[in-house]
Amino acid sequence: MNDSADARYTGAAIILHWVIAAAIIAMIIAGLWMTKAIDDPKSRILAFQVFQLHKSLGLTILALSVVRLVLRLTHKVPPLPAAMAMWEKLAARGVHIAFYVIMIAMPLTGWLYVSAGWSVDQGHAFNVPTIWFGLFQVPHIPGLMELPDAQRASAANLLAETHEKIAWATIALLGLHVLAALKHHIVNRDDVLTRMLPFLRPLPGPEDKSA
Repeated sequence: MNDSADARYTGAAIILHWVIAAAIIAMIIAGLWMTKAIDDPKSRILAFQVFQLHKSLGLTILALSVVRLVLRLTHKVPPLPAAMAMWEKLAARGVHIAFYVIMIAMPLTGWLYVSAGWSVDQGHAFNVPTIWFGLFQVPHIPGLMELPDAQRASAANLLAETHEKIAWATIALLGLHVLAALKHHIVNRDDVLTRMLPFLRPLPGPEDKSA
């Protein structure tokens, strides 16, 4: 394994990776729960509180993802293992690009939906302020609330549907990403996973056992 600095991610990249991953998982769980809980009078108040947390997490993911993208564009990333086939390298790069698109598009569509101030489920104006973790109010994206009701409703429906589809795409990509990381660690026995888990060591390969 190459122990040079070029073969490792920076500490900032590692921290951002895991913080964003944890936030995305929490946001997906909250989103799946609250969309059903909001219809139950017994859980409606809690669902509204979770909705506020969901929005706060989304905006946090958006900000951290922009920072991570800047780091990615300004810092050299570790090269993929030489033993990987070309199609595997292309697939890996494609998944990473898709993650960056999702990490920005998912919270952005959610913010746009909230900024439209229209409830898709109830079919009427529903202006709810976004209070970031109860600390300060985040302004809506301007322009959407000024639209006529018909256009506002149409935009809200499109944004809500897009947001939901991105969420399901995220779940699929997360599953693929985890499986690929485990394959690298258990089957290929390279350092792809250990680059993001510095305390983990690559499993010994056949050549190490015979040495």
